[in-house]
Amino acid sequence: MSKAAALAEQILARAGDAQQRFFVAIAGPPGSGKSTLSEALLRTLEATSPGRAALVPMDGYHYDNAVLEERGLMARKGAPETFNVDGLLADLARIVRGGKPVAVPVFDRGLDLSRASARIIAPEHRIVLVEGNYLLLDVDPWRALSSVFDMSVMVEANDEELRRRLVQRWLDHGLEPELARLRAEGNDLPNARMVLERSQAPDIRFDTECD
Repeated sequence: MSKAAALAEQILARAGDAQQRFFVAIAGPPGSGKSTLSEALLRTLEATSPGRAALVPMDGYHYDNAVLEERGLMARKGAPETFNVDGLLADLARIVRGGKPVAVPVFDRGLDLSRASARIIAPEHRIVLVEGNYLLLDVDPWRALSSVFDMSVMVEANDEELRRRLVQRWLDHGLEPELARLRAEGNDLPNARMVLERSQAPDIRFDTECD
């Protein structure tokens, strides 16, 4: 059994058969593999309990590029201050209340923008995976998220592996090698260190290099 499948079993065991919603934070630095893990968990949960789980990606709450340009934050896109955390909190509160479908945004990497109302969290989705870099960040306003989560996972990788993955991500977006390195070292890696150094302790630490 893979580590992802074992983690899915832990989530199901913790969630139990109760009808109230069960929220799982899947946090980690950029490049750690949390998005890949989240999708694997969702597939496994869907195979075991069809229609029971859904995924809310934090990246959908990126401020639009026009807002970032206006605020002088475009070069810092991906840092904590470039996300609408209040919007995320409000949507999670609506999901907690249940009873009605909640539309959430999803980030389109190809278009480099968030698509509004791109995913529906339905009342029957009892297990809600929430994935993103800063979900466990122990600074305001992010720390307010912690009251929502019933279980938390921190996805980790060592600095060398994070650097390799982050540079490769920019190369895959068509950047020249030197510019890719500068983008990774100038913004992504400082964000990664913040996640690892300033996040609340998770329930589970998950190393994607060992899966």
